[in-house]
Amino acid sequence: MSTASPAIPAATAAQAATPPLPAPGLTALSSGRWHRPLLWLAAAMALLAVVALVARFVDPREITGVNAWDKPLKFALSTLIYAVTWSWLIGQLDRGRRIASLAGSGMVVLFLAEIVIIVGAAAVGTTSHFNVSTPIHAAMWTIMAVSISALWVASLVAAAQLFRNPLGDRARTVAVRSGAVIALVGLALGFLMTGPTAGQLADYRGIAGAHTVGLADGGPGLPVLGWSTVAGDLRIPHFIGMHALQAIPLALIAIELLSRRIPALRDPRLRTALVWIGAGAYVAVLALVTAQALAGQSIVRPDGPTTAAGIGIAVTAVAAAFAEALVIGRRARRTAER
Repeated sequence: MSTASPAIPAATAAQAATPPLPAPGLTALSSGRWHRPLLWLAAAMALLAVVALVARFVDPREITGVNAWDKPLKFALSTLIYAVTWSWLIGQLDRGRRIASLAGSGMVVLFLAEIVIIVGAAAVGTTSHFNVSTPIHAAMWTIMAVSISALWVASLVAAAQLFRNPLGDRARTVAVRSGAVIALVGLALGFLMTGPTAGQLADYRGIAGAHTVGLADGGPGLPVLGWSTVAGDLRIPHFIGMHALQAIPLALIAIELLSRRIPALRDPRLRTALVWIGAGAYVAVLALVTAQALAGQSIVRPDGPTTAAGIGIAVTAVAAAFAEALVIGRRARRTAER
């Protein structure tokens, strides 16, 4: 006598066909495979951030309209985040790990060269970037410019190794790789600041290059960040692009955590689609803030077209996410019903 198998509900069958979701976080978190020189750099930057934070409250001097220690503080925090991220990512690699490790060690040297000059300039009360007013200042700025260029090359070499290795499931791989590519674009946008402005060419005063577009550096700005509130500021796209390296993978980790409450997000196809949509929206935002800065428009005073473009990016991304969820959900149900 044959025994009939109990019917399996479609939703249960769909969940059974979906591979289990790995725990958020990548293997280096548990394996200890961190790039140690970058971790030491991160520790040094954490210490510098504390020193700079204290210094900005006891030293009232200002450079280009902001406290002398704001720049060392910002660079210390940004470098800390960047160093920890690459130390973590290099730990994920099997193929090309030696090359990426060498690139990571190069990053340490290059970051230190830049940070030492920035801190030294703050200590003596002068600007570090774009300063060619004396032979010594010009030499320091040249060292910084070479270090920044070499840092971009080192980041490119390390990022290339990410494309030689699987980095978890498809969604995680896309998140890390897209974040690394956008970060390279963000780093490259920094070179937009290095050319002399028309005003500097007309009235040379030892400065060649500027953060601000439309006005001279040193006007009203956001607290600590210093981003101009009255003109365009090229530091904004540089910052946003550079930190895609953290933002996109962190967004995926948030999606993975949400999957504990939202079963649809357990489908790897949907998570991958959401990462692609998020990366596309990030690129669109980066292009928008770059255009806004180049147009001399403050980030806190967007005009009508800029505001409309920002809203359009958000609406398009949300609509695309819902559409992907519906399409992938229907496919999952059809597969379960077969």
